[in-house]
Amino acid sequence: MITQQHNSSEKLGKNPHLAHKSIAVLLQEYPFIEDFFTENRLTELHILDQKQLTFEAFLRNIPQDQCEEYALDPEVLTYSFFEYILQMEQFLNYDDTQTVKSLTILPGTNKSGEAESFHDLVLYTSQIISIVGPTGSGKSRLLADIEWTAQQDTPTNRTILINGEVPDKAIRFSINNKLVAQLSQNMNFVMDLSVREFIELHAESRLIEDKEAAVQRIIEAANKLAGEQFRLDTPITALSGGQSRALMISDTAILSSSPIVLIDEIENAGIDRKKALQLLVSNEKIVLMATHDPALALYADKRIVIKNGGIAAVIETSEHEKALLAELEAMDEKIQTMRARLRAGERL
Repeated sequence: MITQQHNSSEKLGKNPHLAHKSIAVLLQEYPFIEDFFTENRLTELHILDQKQLTFEAFLRNIPQDQCEEYALDPEVLTYSFFEYILQMEQFLNYDDTQTVKSLTILPGTNKSGEAESFHDLVLYTSQIISIVGPTGSGKSRLLADIEWTAQQDTPTNRTILINGEVPDKAIRFSINNKLVAQLSQNMNFVMDLSVREFIELHAESRLIEDKEAAVQRIIEAANKLAGEQFRLDTPITALSGGQSRALMISDTAILSSSPIVLIDEIENAGIDRKKALQLLVSNEKIVLMATHDPALALYADKRIVIKNGGIAAVIETSEHEKALLAELEAMDEKIQTMRARLRAGERL
């Protein structure tokens, strides 16, 4: 039995409003508290039938003999309850002190054991970095090193720093608050959910207060990216490859707490690639994409060249290359128009 006395208002600190909210409101904002009720046998005392009360009012209404029978100390339980909410909030959401502003890649070695030919590479939010190189050269290995914030503990011996420092282990190995969101070539859903239910589920896990606003922002953004429109009541298992990728990119940009986004071959996504990248960087993400598409490679702020498993060069996109990009985009637009006409059954 815990005998130490606690003051719940002290624990609440910046969040004293929690004590004044009804159980019903708390359940809506923090659905995970139902687990707390179950673990502490409060559901057996019918707390879910008294949701109009505040948590402290509910505890005050429990008869003394039932407190003794269930070994409940109302004051300690009140403190534990609000502490649970605050700790879960911190667990599910990044603290402001953990905001990622930069990612640094320190050199390792290539497949032959030779040192990579750069000093360090610092990437900042709202930047787009392309990763280019032959198939099998090591592009995916670089993405994996970044995803795991390697500390000379991968085959490349690279080191990844966050905001110029070695990332804390609690951040590095976090399950809920991953630093990196990775969008692979194939996006296959297996859950029996509608698009709306999928977005709402993610919004609830992020403790988003206005879920409907998040749903509308994501579906609107996704339909701007997808070649074919889809609705909120569409089952996610019925989405095409392009629609799935559009949904995941929009969801990642708007709802994901991951500040770094890794994209593998976005040219095969069946979406408006330029709009997708603009959406991601507008939400202050660091975007790295492995690509074979010259237009996408030049659209990036800089490109990392991979050879023999190592970083062979880091190239800033020049003014001349930006001029070439305009030509490539015009050619790409012509190809996309022809593709759309062919799909519609027209003659070229």
